[in-house]
Amino acid sequence: QVQVVESGGGLVQAGGSLRLSCAASGRTLVSYAMAWFRQAPGKEREFVAAISWSGGSTYYADSVKGRFTITRDSGKNTIHLQMNRLKPEDTADYYCAASQWSLKEFDYWGQGTQVTVSS
Repeated sequence: QVQVVESGGGLVQAGGSLRLSCAASGRTLVSYAMAWFRQAPGKEREFVAAISWSGGSTYYADSVKGRFTITRDSGKNTIHLQMNRLKPEDTADYYCAASQWSLKEFDYWGQGTQVTVSS
């Protein structure tokens, strides 16, 4: 069983920064592509950022490009999302996801961590 656990959410003022972390565990010697999604109240879940198995490739939603950075601890299924210049519209529950085979479809999901940006 694969477990995905997020941490690092909280309340921050607009213009501030937060760092989210996520670890996927449960299978040895398996590397996962991983990603962040978010869901704001009353809205559908949307893609935020993704990182490849090696960490060599990263992908971002246009809405966060230039403000958010996704990174990966070398050789580990642990990723981080550094969020700078936060806006009230970034307020959402942020979910981490992992996939053994695809950067587009994710099999394992965390419970989410809440990010609130006050104006």
